[in-house]
Order: sequence, then structure tokens, then C-alpha cells
Amino acid sequence: MRKILVRLSIVVLVFAVTASAQKRNITEKDLFDFAWVADPQISPDGSTVAFVKVTVNTAKTNYDTSIWTVSTSGSDEPRRLTSTTRDTSPRWSPDGKYLAFVRSGDQPGPAAAPQLFMLAMSGGDSWQVTSLPRGINSLSWSPDGKWISFGNSQNAEEIARGGKPAPTPADGRESDVRVITRAVYRSDGGGYIDNNHPNHLWVIAAPRSPEDKPTPKQLTSGSYNEGGFVWSRDGSQIYYTTNRVTEQYYEETPNTEIYSVPSAGGEPSLLTKVALGVGGLSLSPDGKQFAFNASASTKPVQSYTQPDLWVLDITPNAQPKNLTTGFDYDVGGGVGGDNAPPRAGGGGGLIWSADGKSIISVYAKEGRANLGMFDAATGKMSDVTKGDQAVLSYRATRDGGKIIYTRSTPTVITDLYILDRSSGSSKQLTKINDGLFSKLNLTEPDDVWYTSFDGKRVQTWVQKPPNFDPNKKYPLILNIHGGPHAAYGYVFDHEFQWMAAKGYVVVYPNPRGSTSYGQDFGNIIQHNYPGDDHKDLMAAVDEVIKRGYIDEKKLGITGGSGGGVLTNWAVTKTNRFAAAVSQRDISDWSNWWYTADFAQFQPSWFKGAPFEDPGFKERSAITHVANIQTPMMFILGEADYRTPPTAGGEELFRALKYRKIPTVMVRFPNEGHELSRSGQPWHRIERLQHIVGWFDKWIMGMAKPEYEVTPR
Repeated sequence: MRKILVRLSIVVLVFAVTASAQKRNITEKDLFDFAWVADPQISPDGSTVAFVKVTVNTAKTNYDTSIWTVSTSGSDEPRRLTSTTRDTSPRWSPDGKYLAFVRSGDQPGPAAAPQLFMLAMSGGDSWQVTSLPRGINSLSWSPDGKWISFGNSQNAEEIARGGKPAPTPADGRESDVRVITRAVYRSDGGGYIDNNHPNHLWVIAAPRSPEDKPTPKQLTSGSYNEGGFVWSRDGSQIYYTTNRVTEQYYEETPNTEIYSVPSAGGEPSLLTKVALGVGGLSLSPDGKQFAFNASASTKPVQSYTQPDLWVLDITPNAQPKNLTTGFDYDVGGGVGGDNAPPRAGGGGGLIWSADGKSIISVYAKEGRANLGMFDAATGKMSDVTKGDQAVLSYRATRDGGKIIYTRSTPTVITDLYILDRSSGSSKQLTKINDGLFSKLNLTEPDDVWYTSFDGKRVQTWVQKPPNFDPNKKYPLILNIHGGPHAAYGYVFDHEFQWMAAKGYVVVYPNPRGSTSYGQDFGNIIQHNYPGDDHKDLMAAVDEVIKRGYIDEKKLGITGGSGGGVLTNWAVTKTNRFAAAVSQRDISDWSNWWYTADFAQFQPSWFKGAPFEDPGFKERSAITHVANIQTPMMFILGEADYRTPPTAGGEELFRALKYRKIPTVMVRFPNEGHELSRSGQPWHRIERLQHIVGWFDKWIMGMAKPEYEVTPR
């Protein structure tokens, strides 16, 4: 009997080794075959989930979105509902008989404006409901299912013309000159801000067939944007948020005004004004309270204030109550990777229990994002989900008994799960990447805590190459997150997996200033960024080197946004790195202050303006460029308004060329600050190729003629 068991053990071992050998390492181009689950919505009876499936288009220049459904039984494969490639925002009617969604056109211009479509779940084709200039956003059903609300940004002149184009001036030329009067006049990914088209609230009768031709009705107007639309429980009112301060960047604390307007039409009325930047409103089951996420207003202004959970009575001039002052983690926060859905979004907001006694929200703690249940009176928290993961999107049935959510881990992009709260059991509903991932040799990172220079405990992850051998010496890449108030964690990151597959050990820490470790840890870098966070990063490298499997002469450093800031700063402080790749960086804080897409008029990172605070010069890498000996590559998006190239890599590139330090600038046309997460798929691939290409040249000694002044 013992011999039989030994033989069986050998067979199992051989099978496992063979299966592992049949898998291959991930490549940069596997991104083309990734699929994402976005914006899941559970039907009123809890039997079905509608979601958006996001894929790379055939030209590899953009992303396709289509609406699918899957049974919550877990026994069926997902089924595609819509056949075009620009469908998003599925929303169930209260009776579950219809699905409203948004469809955009394929071609740029007015025809691409997103419009409301309807689909009967009993069968048949979908049909178009609206044809509004500038399209719709934020659609929501009334509680009785008779109306649908949405946002639209037509101005009064366009409405008066009935959506017809503006008349051509007598000389046949329409001016393209911009007259700018506000400090914030453009936004990354959105271009120049159009203050002549604020978003307003509209409603339309919900049609039941293509023959119904309802006319949309505008409920609000004026010069200010409105959003966060929420129906009252009886459907008689719609609540919304706005800020009627023209130049908000002068305000020391953010303010939000909450209004209500009769859904049948009438004058809006102000409910209350709160000194907070309110997130989406969530209405209690009895219709008497809102819940929302917001960061508390502080004086003096802080660099970082963690988000909390608040409740607000729906009575005139009521003020909110912070439920989580004693909970030192980010309620409503998350962790970042490079593979959240690049289109269609999602989220989850706040979910009230049926009895109104508790509120479910995602929260971030030590690199994890899970769902927690917070007592609506005391804020006491109990876990709804647990584990080394990141919950990205979530929704619940009306009674809160079933929760659907998407989760990501270091080896899973996104898949859909359902949690039965009565039993506590969780079930996977989709496996949309299993066909590809079953062929890939992916590995989980090590979770490492270490002590920094001043005794603070810091967390980092170490992604090792497949088939890692602790007796070998490996090159290392230090990868730094942006923000700076953000966090790495237990979430899928293609970049780290691919770098490891190329033979590098990837170290990605959460230095001081990172979120998910409490208020003090996040805010400690105020007026000292970059600074001691750099020391945390160097301590992470030292910690991994101590483990004996790193070649100390083969170290690389990279990071984007705030990570680009710290990459630039590091090479002015040390020559330990053989190569550096700085992405969408800032090298000159003064230049950035004058040109970024948001105004830093409050003393959060600096104590004043560049002409008031010498810290701008001292903490700029360009000031210390004479110290840089490290070969540097700069990866820049030419449409990046968050960290404009002129304030970052362009300056250092020219300075390093002057000093004859090896340097290359790689510029991506039409790409903004989100290049690595939602840029054109081909550009995302080329970005990865250039990052590792630069390290291969300077760390591994590979020939890379494309980086020579005169390619051989």
C-alpha cells in the first residue's frame, strides 16, 4: 500500500511540474487579450447581473465596451446583450423588465454624443430614446420606474435653437480663439474647460416600446455644474449637489450645496450647505438621511486628509456627522494598479442596510481594499469581505442580502463575485481571463514590512521572476507610485508581472505619504515632499538586498507622476542606480505650479506661491541637476496637463544633454496623464517596451541602437 502511495505522489508531482512547464511567461503584448468587468448592476430580484465587458479593439488603438449579463446562480456562462462597441452604464428598471443604458457613436464629433437606449428583457432589439446635443450622463430610474433622470450640458442658446448648429458668422469664419479668465482652464484627459456648458438635471418618461417618443425635460439651469442626482423615496423630489463658487481655488476649505427640485418641475430649493467636498449621496431606506464620503476640512490646510463616512439629516440647514473619526483608515478609498477597467468605470458608493442601521463601504487598509459595514449611529466597523485583494466595484440588492463585487489580486485582473450575507458565502460568477491566464506563469509577490531610518514601519511588495532561484543574483527595479497620496497593494499590475518575467526583481513600496496607513502617515510629508519618503524608498532597496539574491551593481529606478518626482529626486541624491526611467514627472516645481491643470493656491504641498516659498527651488530636481550621473529616460504624454512635459522631463533632458549624461526622451502623441492605465493599447505596450528597454541597455548590457544619437 505504501509503495502505491509513493508512486501516486510521484505521478502527481510529475504532473504538476509538467503543467508548470507548459505555462509561459507573461509578455507586454498580452495586454491586447485582456478583458475587464466594469460597472456591475444586480437586478431587483437578485437573479441576474448586468455588466460592461471591456476589451481592446481590433485596431489596438482603443477599447470596446458591450453589455453582458450573467446569472447569480454561478452555473451559467455570461451572455452578451448588446452588439455594438460603445455601450456602457446599464441600469435596471425597478421591476427588472427593462435595461436602460448609454450608447456612444463610433466617429468623433456630435454623432458620438452618448445617448439613452432601452432594452426590454423579454426580448427584441434595443432602441434609441434621446438625441440630445452633448449627450447624457448619470442616468437613474425613479422609484416607480416611470421616469429616468440624467445630466446634460446644453446651454440656453442651444436649447433655443432646438439642437441645431450655431449660425455661421457673416464672414464665414467662427473664431477659435480662447479668452481665459480663470486660473483653472483645462483638465487632463478633458482638454480645455468649457464653462459655457455646465451640467444640469433632466428627466424623461421611461418608454416601454420603440413607438413611445417621450420628450426630455430640463429641471435645472444656471451657470454652475450639478451632479450627484438622487431620487427621493416617493419620487417627488430629486436631490443634487453643486458648488456655486466661481473660483473655488481661492476657498481654504471646499464647500458643497445640496438642493432638491420637484421631479415634475419647479424651483430648486437649498437644503443645506456644508464645508466639505461631498462625494456621491446615498439615501437611507426611510428617506430621512444621506450618507456620503468626504475628507474633513482642516485648519491649517493639510497635504492629505483621509476620507471618512458621514451622515446628514435631510432637514433645512442640517450639518453632517462624521461616523469614522475613530477609524484611522480610508473609507471609500482604494489601492492602485495599472489594470482597473480603462473604460466604463464602476465604483459602488455607499449601501444602506434594509433597516437603515448600517452602511456598507469599501475601505483601504495596508494595501488592501475590502468592504466593511459601518454602524449608522456609531461608525463601528465589521468586515464584509476579507483577504489580500482589492474590491473595485460593488452593488447590492434592495434588502442588502446579496452583494455583487469585482475583485482584483496580483494574479487576477477583475472578475465578478456574489456574496450572500445570510450565509457569508462567496461565489465567483465570471472567469473572463481564464483562457489566457491559464497559460501564463504568474506569481504572487512577497509582502515585506521593514523599518525605515526613523523607526517607522513601511510596507513593500517584492515581485520575483517566475521559477525564482534564491541562490542566484538578480537585477532589481524600484518602482514608485504616484499621488503622492495613493497606495500600491494587492491588485493586478501588468507592469510588475512583465518586468519580473523579463528577469527583474520588482520592489514597489508604500513610503510615507501613502494612503491606507492612517492620517498621520499620509500627511507627514506636508511641506517635505520629496524628502523623507526618499529615505523610505532607499531603505526598501536595502532591505531586499540584505536577502542575498540581488546584484547591487544592477539596480534600476522608475516611477510615474509623484513616482517621477521621486525618481528625479533620487538620482540627485545617489548614484547607486545604473539607470532611471522617469515618467510624466515634475522636475521644476515652480514651472508646474504655473502650468498644471489644477491650482495649488492653498498651502498643502508648499507654504505659498513660488515667489513666496524658497522650497519650490530647493525641492526641484532641476536645481540639483549637476549631481545627476545616472543614465535617464523620460516618458512623457504630449497632452499631459497634470504634469506638463515642460515642467518635467523636457527640462532635465535638455540639462542632461548639456552635461553629456546619457539621456533619452520618449514622447507619446495625444496621450495624457493616464497613459499607463487607459492610454491607447499600442502606446501602453510601447511604454512598457521602452522602460524595460532602457534597463536592458544600462543594467543588462544589451544592445539598444534606438537609444543612440546616431543609431547603428
